[in-house]
Amino acid sequence: MSHKVLVIEDEPTLARLLSYNLTQEGYETTVIDHGGEGLQTALQRSFDLIILDIMLPGLNGFEVLNRLRQNGVRTPVIILTARNAEEEVVQGLKHGADDYITKPFGVAELLARVSAVLRRTQQDDAPLVATNEKVITVGELSIYPEKYEVVVGGEPIPLRPKEFEVLLYLVQRPGMVITRDDLMNVVWGFDYIGGQRTVDVHVSSLRKKLELGQQSVQIESIRGVGYKLVMPKKLATPKG
Repeated sequence: MSHKVLVIEDEPTLARLLSYNLTQEGYETTVIDHGGEGLQTALQRSFDLIILDIMLPGLNGFEVLNRLRQNGVRTPVIILTARNAEEEVVQGLKHGADDYITKPFGVAELLARVSAVLRRTQQDDAPLVATNEKVITVGELSIYPEKYEVVVGGEPIPLRPKEFEVLLYLVQRPGMVITRDDLMNVVWGFDYIGGQRTVDVHVSSLRKKLELGQQSVQIESIRGVGYKLVMPKKLATPKG
């Protein structure tokens, strides 16, 4: 069965380019040229991937993405951003985008990113690291690898799949310095085309969510290298 792709793009030439090349590659493609209509389509129908432009009539891409995530839609999203628009990339990732493509782009890059995102998200239902235990506990932090759930101080913390996988990888290597490349390769895959900024954005978001627990773990930045998970003092090795 072919993957279903929703393209929300109002520029006619680019929309036709996307639709044509995706269809030629075997994807079943739906094109919408309005932010509000695109949102309703994504809420009412099931898709395997959404390609979402930022500048749209009605609702802009950030608003569409935010409302999708608020309504529990976890369909992977690739945002289309302007050249040198780093702030758009950062904001898109913070709102729950899975990847981005900078305009203008080539057909080969488009198809490579679409394939890579679909391949990664198809594996999201499986734990990143196999474990026989159902819970890993560090201080007030409890991680349930099989359910992709995290609890801090008795309160569930909503994490995006990649945030969860970053946390799980760090928790199972307490005190070790993990490079950005290591996190990129393990969590996003060796074929991921995006830059290390993706890792930084996810770690920043993860930190803010973990701050709810005073005895929770902390993620320390190692300048120019990567990150290290630091456990609260007087706590033993993670149980799990």
